[in-house]
Amino acid sequence: MTGNQKTDRPDRLTVQRTTVDGIRVVTVQGEIDHTVKDILSQALLDKDDTVAPLRIVADLSGVTFMDSSGINVFIAVHQHVHGPQGWLRIAGAQQSVLHVLALVGLDALIPCHPTVEQALNA
Repeated sequence: MTGNQKTDRPDRLTVQRTTVDGIRVVTVQGEIDHTVKDILSQALLDKDDTVAPLRIVADLSGVTFMDSSGINVFIAVHQHVHGPQGWLRIAGAQQSVLHVLALVGLDALIPCHPTVEQALNA
């Protein structure tokens, strides 16, 4: 397992990346809005890498708020990795975030799981 911590505006958002069996796990804590959308996108896709990850789990258990900016990031990441071997899964979203995901129908596009473990093994 490898880790990479990226923190910007610690009062608003903290992102930690690890790799489990070749799957990027991005643990997010705080609020996801337009001021931090680029940080989230960078953590999920790492555009500086020559090869983007094909399989990603976004652990949203520490996210207390998400607006349409977060929705747009997740749609863009899904479109980037979706394919025969690639996928994006959301894990541990709190009820308020799940409500937003369901409201826009993103939960039908991107599988949502109660825990990271379940998302990894789905």
